[in-house]
Amino acid sequence: MSGALSGVRVLDFSRMYAGPFCSMILRELGAEVIKIEFKESGDACRTIPPITEGGEGYAFSILNRGKKSITLELKSEEGRKISLELAAKADILLENFSPGVMDRLGLGWEAVNKVNPNLIYASLSGFGQTGPNASRPAFDTIAQAMGGLMSVTGFSENPPTKSGPPVADLGGGAFTAIAILAALQHKNSTGMGQHVDISLQDCIWLMTAVESLGHYFLTGKSPGRMGNMHPGIVPWNAYKIKDGYAVLCIVTIGHWQKMAEVMGRADLVSDPDTLSLASRVQRRSELDNIIAEWVKDKTMAELQALMDNAGLPCAPVMDTGQLVNDPHMNSREMTVQVEQMLSGQLPMPGTIFKMSETPGDPLNASPFLGEHNSEVYTELLGYSEEKIAELMDKGII
Repeated sequence: MSGALSGVRVLDFSRMYAGPFCSMILRELGAEVIKIEFKESGDACRTIPPITEGGEGYAFSILNRGKKSITLELKSEEGRKISLELAAKADILLENFSPGVMDRLGLGWEAVNKVNPNLIYASLSGFGQTGPNASRPAFDTIAQAMGGLMSVTGFSENPPTKSGPPVADLGGGAFTAIAILAALQHKNSTGMGQHVDISLQDCIWLMTAVESLGHYFLTGKSPGRMGNMHPGIVPWNAYKIKDGYAVLCIVTIGHWQKMAEVMGRADLVSDPDTLSLASRVQRRSELDNIIAEWVKDKTMAELQALMDNAGLPCAPVMDTGQLVNDPHMNSREMTVQVEQMLSGQLPMPGTIFKMSETPGDPLNASPFLGEHNSEVYTELLGYSEEKIAELMDKGII
């Protein structure tokens, strides 16, 4: 099947995690992604451990599968002209440099818009293209810190904690892909391109504010770190069991009454002080301790059976090894084998896009540095072999 974005061409100047995650999504949905890399070393993500036995960065291999890699010296006048030639033949340009870098290279929004008014130009940065902090450098953890996430992550007695995965980079990349798709729909309707400006800090704040903002405006106090508990739902926590940890999420009155029955606590089934969420929040410590005491001597299998029979939400805390070998995830093809020329078959995450007509395609290798120079410069720009050799001799590609 051809992808939903078949025929869409992306010129990808991004590197590391956030931008490449965005273009990975677009590629998986069928777009052609041409990744422009510095000719000396390419995307720095190529060398971030863990490194495969074939010498390839594992994260790079996941984030850049199916893309075409070309090299280009962007700081040269000839490199700038070639970039504009490529932009004239693209539908989307993606970059995640600090604001101002693309302008200094002569490849900012206004310069590119002149050669291709229909282009969607997407800029993904730490703090956005405007505002007092726009020029500040940022990485994922900085965005988590300044977007509010670290202030509510972890346990109250411990320091602020970042999320395990780089959620600012990955969330920012996903939100950028959404904005690009919306801009693409607008372009299809009007023929007009536009500049998309996405900030990692904005993305983290949006995700954090869903729960924290109401608390602040209603109480005048910023919410703190609550570990694995939910600020407005009890019981909702990760509990120690015989063979690991289990997460229980009990929300409705019906859920709570079934939970009380399963625990053999008839006294709690109709207790008016436990029937509403607000009343259970007031008795958080007491009820949480009751749950913890009840589950501590049970295995996950025993607890899951009890909870499943009652139709109650319950789950083990699963690690990477368990997920890779989980029957449900394998039935969904969420770990796939992708053949890399240097590293052989590498397990990678499968596609989340289960679509009846245009499913996502994750089964593509990531490129060598400059692997597609000849193809792109010849087929897209019409350069002769002599022209490509001349550019190589001059250090442009």
